[in-house]
Amino acid sequence: MKKLIWPAFLLLLSFCQEKAAPPAPVLPVPEPRQIAWQELEYYGFVHFNMNTFSDREWGFGDEKPEMFNSTEMDPRQWARIASEAGMKGLIITAKHHDGFVLWPSAYTEHSVKNSLWKDGKGDLIRELADACKEYGLKFGIYYSPWDRNHPDYGKPEYITYMRNQLTELLTNYGEIYEVWFDGANGGDGYYGGANEQRMVDKLTYYEWPKVYELVRELQPGAMMFSDGGPDVRWVGNEHGFAYETTWSNLMRDSVYAGMPDYPDKYAPGQENGTHWVPAESDVSIRPGWYYHKYEDHKVKTLPQLLEIYYNSIGRNSSLLINFPVDTRGLIHENDEAAILRFGEKIKKDFELNLASFAEIEASGDRGYGYEAENVLDEDYQTYWTLKDGAPQSELVLDFGKEISFNRLLLQEYTPLGQRVKAFSLEREVAGNWELIAEATTIGYKRILRFEDVKAQKIRIKFLDGKDIPLISKVGIYDAPKLLIAPAFSRKTDGTVELISPDSGLEIYYSLDGSTPSQESLKYETSIPVTEALTLMAASFDPVSGEISEPIRIDLDLPKGNWKPFEADAYKAIDENGGSYWTSPTGTLSLDLGESIDLKGFTYLPMQARYPSGFITNYSFEISQDGKSWKEIATGEFSNIVNSPVEQQVRFESVSARFIRLRAVKTADGKPATFGEIGILTR
Repeated sequence: MKKLIWPAFLLLLSFCQEKAAPPAPVLPVPEPRQIAWQELEYYGFVHFNMNTFSDREWGFGDEKPEMFNSTEMDPRQWARIASEAGMKGLIITAKHHDGFVLWPSAYTEHSVKNSLWKDGKGDLIRELADACKEYGLKFGIYYSPWDRNHPDYGKPEYITYMRNQLTELLTNYGEIYEVWFDGANGGDGYYGGANEQRMVDKLTYYEWPKVYELVRELQPGAMMFSDGGPDVRWVGNEHGFAYETTWSNLMRDSVYAGMPDYPDKYAPGQENGTHWVPAESDVSIRPGWYYHKYEDHKVKTLPQLLEIYYNSIGRNSSLLINFPVDTRGLIHENDEAAILRFGEKIKKDFELNLASFAEIEASGDRGYGYEAENVLDEDYQTYWTLKDGAPQSELVLDFGKEISFNRLLLQEYTPLGQRVKAFSLEREVAGNWELIAEATTIGYKRILRFEDVKAQKIRIKFLDGKDIPLISKVGIYDAPKLLIAPAFSRKTDGTVELISPDSGLEIYYSLDGSTPSQESLKYETSIPVTEALTLMAASFDPVSGEISEPIRIDLDLPKGNWKPFEADAYKAIDENGGSYWTSPTGTLSLDLGESIDLKGFTYLPMQARYPSGFITNYSFEISQDGKSWKEIATGEFSNIVNSPVEQQVRFESVSARFIRLRAVKTADGKPATFGEIGILTR
C-alpha cells in the first residue's frame, strides 16, 4: 500500500507558510486537567476494605476493626497486574459506607490502626501509592461521604470530620489524579450504636462547594468524580456502558450526587450542557464490587469485557474496571487471567491502523496546518478542519487496492469543544457509495464495529454538528475474529438448550464442571438436567481447530413442580429473567412440591427498562405445612438499584417444602417485584 509522502520542495515550502488561524471554540471546553485525564482512557478500581472480610457489599458500620486482617496482602501485585493489562491508574476504596478507613487516621478508631493486619502499624494507602509510583500508574482515592459507623453522621460535626480525613488523604500520599465521591448516602446504619435510619439533604448537607475548594487547594490537578462532577460524571449505570449519543457537556448546575432521576435525565450528557463534565463508565470484573468466594467462577469473560470496552471507550467515555481483591489481599488468579487476556485482545484489535497507508482527500480544509493528512499522523494535537461556515465536510480514503476491515475509530479535537452530532461511513462499490455504518456523537473517541467489509475507497461524511468538525484521528482496523461461547436457556422442567453464536460451529459440553474439549460430549439436542450440577460448554470451529473460552452454568433443581400461592405469580419462577411479577402484599410464597434440603436462595430483581419495586431489605421464611412459618434469613440487598444482578443468600442447611420471600422494604416504596426466585441445594 502507498503512504502519502510530500516531495522535499513542498516540505520546504510549508515552513515558509503562515499557519491558518484556528477555529473559535464551541463552548463548553475542557480544563487542562480534564484533557490530561481523558487521555488516560482506561484505569482500575480496587474494592478492598472491611466488606472483603464481612462478605458484604455494603457494611452496616458495626463491624469490628479486628476483622480486617490479611497475611498475604500485596499492593505491588495489584499495580503490576494493572500495568500489564494496559491500565493507566488505580483508585482505592479508602473509606466505604461502613466508615472503616485504610490509613491510620487521627480522627477515628475505626481504622487499620486497630486491625490485626501488621499489628495495627500498616497504612494501605501508603503502600498502594508507592506501588503505583513504582509501576508508573496514577493514584486515586474513593471516599464515601456516607458513614454508617460514625456517631455524628447527619450532624454538622460530621462535615468537619469528613474534611479532616480528606485533608489527610490529599496531603500525605503524593499526587492524586482522581477523587471519587460515591452518590450513595443516607439510610440505615450503626451510627455509634444508635442503630437507626438517618437521611440527609444530599444537595446541601455536605457543603460540596467547600469540599471542592479544599480538593482544588490541596490537589489542583485532581479530577473530582460524582454524579454531577464537577470534573467527571458517573455514566449512570454499573455495567460499564455509555450511550449511543454521549455528550461531554452537562447541565452541571442541575445535578447533585445521589439525585434519583440522574441516570435517566443527565447521565448521557446534553448537547446544550453548560459545563464540560465527561463520562466515566465504572464496572466490576465480577457481579459484585467486593470479593465473594462464590463469584470465583463468575469473572467476566473476554467477550463480555470487549462489549464493555467498545461501549465505553468506544462511546466517548473513560473505563474504570474494578478488581474485588480477595481475603488474601491479592487480585484473584481468575481475575488476573481475564484482565490480561482482555489487554492482549485490545492490543491486537488496534495493532495496525490501515488508514496510515491510504491517500486521503477532503471536501475542503482551513489552510496550512489543518489539512486532511493530520488525521493520519497519530498526533492528537494536530487536526483537520474546514473554513468557517463550510457547507460540506467529508474525508475520502483510497487504499490503492481492496482491503478488509471491521473497525472505524474517530477522534475529535476536544480542547475546542465537542461538535459532531451525526456521521456515516461508506464504501465505493462500482462507482456508487454504499452505507456501512452511521452514528451520532464522537467526542474524544468513537469506535464503530461492523462485519468484515472489503473496499478500496471509503468515505466518512460528517452529517450534522454544532459547528465545523475538528477531526484529530481516523483509524481503520481489521480486528481478529473472536470465537464466542454458546448461549443457553433453561425450561422449568430442567431442560437446557445450548445456542451456537454462529453457523458452522460445533458445541461441546460437560456435566461435571470440567473444561470441555473435543473429547467431551457433543451437543446434538436439548440436555435434560434434573439435579444440581455445573454445566460447561464451548464453541468449536472445525475449520480453524480453535475452541472458545467456556461458559459455566451452575444449575439447581428444576422448577417444574413448584406452585406459587398467588395464582398469577408464575412469572417469578418461569426461568425467564426478562419477565417479572409484582406482589401487592410484598411476599412470594411457593410450594416446592416436596421437602428439600435448602442451603440458600436467589433473587433476581426486575430487569425491565424502567424497573420498580426492587427489594432492598428482605426476610426469608420456610415451612413444612404452608401454615407455620419460621424466619431463617434476613438482611439487605445492598446496591441492588445500581447493580441489579442476581442476589445469592446462603445459610446452614435446612429442610423445607414451602418457602416465602418477603420484602421488608423496597427501594422506591412501590410494591415488590420479583424477576426470578431460585433455591440453592449445594
